[in-house]
Amino acid sequence: MEPVVHIVDDDQSFRTAVGRLLSTSGFRVALYESGEQFLAQLHATEPGCVLLDLELPGLSGRELQDRLLEKAPLLPIVYLTGQGDIRASVSAMKAGAEDFLEKPASGNILLEAIQRALVKYEKRREEHDRIRALQALVAGLTPRETAVFGLIVRGHLNKQIAYALGTSERTVKAHRHSIMEKLGVRSLAEAVSIAERTGLLDSDARPLQRT
Repeated sequence: MEPVVHIVDDDQSFRTAVGRLLSTSGFRVALYESGEQFLAQLHATEPGCVLLDLELPGLSGRELQDRLLEKAPLLPIVYLTGQGDIRASVSAMKAGAEDFLEKPASGNILLEAIQRALVKYEKRREEHDRIRALQALVAGLTPRETAVFGLIVRGHLNKQIAYALGTSERTVKAHRHSIMEKLGVRSLAEAVSIAERTGLLDSDARPLQRT
């Protein structure tokens, strides 16, 4: 699917001019006069980026950026605004904006920023797809394998896991072998990497105790 550059700006003449520039440069564009209109028409799974004004009537640029973190977190944001200042740009960049340009930006600078944003989107999408695939592998583990996996990647030994789960070391070893096969890994380091990337290690580790 061809990516879309979403231009959100309340200045009609400006967004039309920028839209024309991007269109003639080969980009597919969509124009919006407000953040609310953009959110109402946004297809969250559609590839692209957002060219966003900071000062908008109603929902501000920063408020829209926060909304997009929830609704379409893969979409990079390039700010193009006449109201830029250091504090605003720092805040936007800390919140994940790809770039912060002040009006009037030259055509070359704008096109380069858009291209960088689209490259960033593709990288985010690829990483997102990889994590979804890993999550599917982890979801394929049985409940007992999931429990063993959570303890393995936190560094517990087979005998410790066997005691905590009320089973034998032989059974733990069998679960461990099955886990490695299902996840398609050959080493503990690879298993730990999967746990980290799927968020398993983000949860608080409980003290090891017998169940």
